[in-house]
Formats: sequence, C-alpha cells, structure tokens
Amino acid sequence: MEKPQYNIAIVRSFIHWSLLWGVVSIVVGILISFQLIIPELNLSPYFTYGRLRPLHTNAGIFGWAIGTFFALFLYMVQRLCRRPLWSDKLARFQLWLFNLTIVAAAVTLLLGFTQSKEYHELEWPIDLMVVVLWVVFSINIVMTIVKRNEEQMYVSLWFMLASVVGVAILYLVNSAAVPVSLFKSYSAYAGANDANVQWWYGHNAVAMVLTAPPLAVFYYFLPKSTGVPIFSHRLSIVAFWSLIFMYLWTGAHHLLWTPIPDWIQTMAMAFSIMLIAPSWGSVVNGYLSMNGQWRQMRENYLVKFLILGITFYGLQTLQGPLQAVRTFSAFIHYTDWVPGHVHMGTLGWVSLVLFAAIYYLAPRMYGTELYSIPMANMHFWLVLVGQLLYSVSMWIAGVQQAGMWHAIGPDGSLTYTFMESLVSVYPYYWARAFSGIIYIAGVLLFVANLVLTVRKGKTRDTTAAPGAVGAA
Repeated sequence: MEKPQYNIAIVRSFIHWSLLWGVVSIVVGILISFQLIIPELNLSPYFTYGRLRPLHTNAGIFGWAIGTFFALFLYMVQRLCRRPLWSDKLARFQLWLFNLTIVAAAVTLLLGFTQSKEYHELEWPIDLMVVVLWVVFSINIVMTIVKRNEEQMYVSLWFMLASVVGVAILYLVNSAAVPVSLFKSYSAYAGANDANVQWWYGHNAVAMVLTAPPLAVFYYFLPKSTGVPIFSHRLSIVAFWSLIFMYLWTGAHHLLWTPIPDWIQTMAMAFSIMLIAPSWGSVVNGYLSMNGQWRQMRENYLVKFLILGITFYGLQTLQGPLQAVRTFSAFIHYTDWVPGHVHMGTLGWVSLVLFAAIYYLAPRMYGTELYSIPMANMHFWLVLVGQLLYSVSMWIAGVQQAGMWHAIGPDGSLTYTFMESLVSVYPYYWARAFSGIIYIAGVLLFVANLVLTVRKGKTRDTTAAPGAVGAA
C-alpha cells in the first residue's frame, strides 16, 4: 500500500513565523510591565501603554498561539486522516495572508485605530482579512477530514473542528459593525447588548482559541511523547461534548454586577461552575494516561512540559469558575488578580503544551536529534519560574488592592485613596516585570536550541505515514 507524502514545509514555515511573533509579544509585554512602574518609558504617541497593550495581546494570541495552532493542525490533520492536505496551495496562501494580517494589525494598533473591544480591537478592514484567513484555513482542514482515509476520528480532530467552527461564529457575530471611514467603525450593537455580545465573544474566544486547540495538541502529543495511548478515548469524547456545550453559556460572568439582566448573570455563573467537570475530565485523562509512566517526568523532557501544562489548565479551570461567583467577583474584579489568572493560562497551560509540540516536531522535521536536552530542561525551569512569579505576584497584588478598595472607616468613608492602593502594589509590579525577563530568557534558550537543531540536521519536506491512530 502506497504511503502518503505529507506536507512538512508548510508546518515548518508557520512554526518559524509564530516563534517570531511570540518573541515580539513577550518583549512588548515586558516593556508595558515596566511602563507601569517607570512612566518615562511611555513614548508618545505610538509607544504608550494604551497602544502597546493591545499589540501585546494580539501578537500573543493571534501571532504566537494561533500561528502555532495553524502549524500543528496542518501537521496533525494529515496524520490523523492518513492523507496529505486537501490543498497545499491554499495552505501557502494562508501563510502569507497570516503574516500580512499580523503586520497590518500591529501597524494599525500603534497608529491608534481600534474598536476598543477586548481581544477584538482590530478595525473592519483587518477584520475582513481575518475572516478570509480563517475561511481558507477552515476549508483546508474540513476538506482534509472529509476526504480522510482513516475511518476513526480521534478526539484531537473533534477539538480541531470545534475551534474551526466556533471561532468563525464568534468572530463574525462580534465583528458586526457599521464602517464610517477607512479605519473607523461603530458596533452594530449598543449599550448592554454590545457588552453582552462582546463578552460572549471574549470568553468563548478563550474557549475556541486557548482551550480547544491546546487540548487537541495535548491529546495528540502526550501519547506520541510517552509511547503509551491516552487512558480513555471515551472519556475524552464525553469531556469534549460537555465542554463545548457548557462553555458557550459562560461569557456573561464577566458582567456580574452590571446592567445585564440578573438571569443572564446567574446562568453564566451556574454554567461556569459546571464547567469544572468537563475541564477536569481532560486533566484526569492526562494524569491516568501516566499510570506506570510517572518516571518519564524525570526521564523525558517533553512530558514535563505536557503534564505541567495540563496541571495549569486544571488550576485555571478551578480558579475561573470561582471568579464567576458573584461574591468572589465583587471582591477581585478589576484588580491585578485577573491578569495573574489570565497569564497562568497563556504562559502556563497554552505555551507549555506548544513548547512540547514544537520540541517533538523539530528533530523530525530536520532528520536529526534535538541539539541539547539540558537546554530544553533549563528552558522548562525558567518559564515555569517566570510564570509562577508573574501569577503569584499578581494574585497577591489583587487581593491587597481589593482589600484596600473595600476598606470602610467608621464614618462610612473609604479608608484608603486609590493612589495609596496603587503605591502599595508597586513591589509586585516590579516582580511581574522581572518575571517577564526570566520567562523570555527561557524562550530565547528554546529558540537557540531549535536553531542549533536545524543547523545540525537536514531539511525534509515529506515523511512517511505514522502508525495506528490510537497511538497517534
């Protein structure tokens, strides 16, 4: 039986570009963290915190995360379907449009063109580029699955399809706007409706970009890295459908104590609590897959990234639902607790899993061994320490802020001014800034290791078909 020839060149290209945008995102993140404690670093008008902060989030989410997911989806779908990509030309067009969109997004954000919507700041011309990009990507993934030569659909394919469909719906609904000039538009919704649609999009963008895709990657690369199958494919499918159903109702927990109707807030709060179960279904599945294999945490550098990644996912999906409870939200909302929570997910869960996947692929794409496993281990410890220092310092700062903001004197007046609360968290802001330096040191070590691996090996454009899907 003739073995299919898979397109590895496009996977390599997406990884190269996503690494570049990832480093840019971290550098900008470090800069804005220092801007909060050294105001002189705000260089008006283009390099102020207000313009760099959305650049940081967009480069991180869309450049690093989605760029790497593009690479990994194109890699996994070929192997799980046992056939080449439906269209190599479409994948190449997607690569160029992806980079053009990232550059256009960066330039317009620095120039101050924004819709002022969290995770959806890009103005309508860039929105159109994103839509075309996603349609091209979706067609290639869906058609490859439709034309597959493997009857069984492994759980990673389900998460991939959920992401493809979910992002399309979310982005199109939230981007509905009325253009009034080349780079200015107004939302098609108004007031509380606009807020409700925005956070239906905002939180489910986390679901369909920062949850479903990394779970697809985790379910594929954990068995590939350990050499043992996932503990329960049935549990993974049950967790998938439960997660997809429950996540879509949780967005309004960002709007507790606002003019949004109470029943919407209560429903979002209830589904957020229920979301713990399907989330931990995947966490438990990952842990049980390691039965008899825990020694690999010491022996296999890939496993450390994957297991710590799924652990942070578990912690994230405990902390998030707790924040969705009205009383807890009333205490910590708008404090620095929130960026601590977010970055445990992005720096801990998502990035650790992506690091592992790229480490796994690099030697196979270039026909060699990884240049240095000790460098990979050092990378792991640096990013782990950097992430923990970031999150823990922000959690402490958030609790301290909340306590000072809510402190009331005997006469009913506020005990502390806002300025006093700000001064009190400066030590934690310094800790956050230096945590970024530690984290990027690990990332630069990662990039150096990959570059040295490439120089050591030789480029391969195709590879033979893998073993059984269950082992994939």
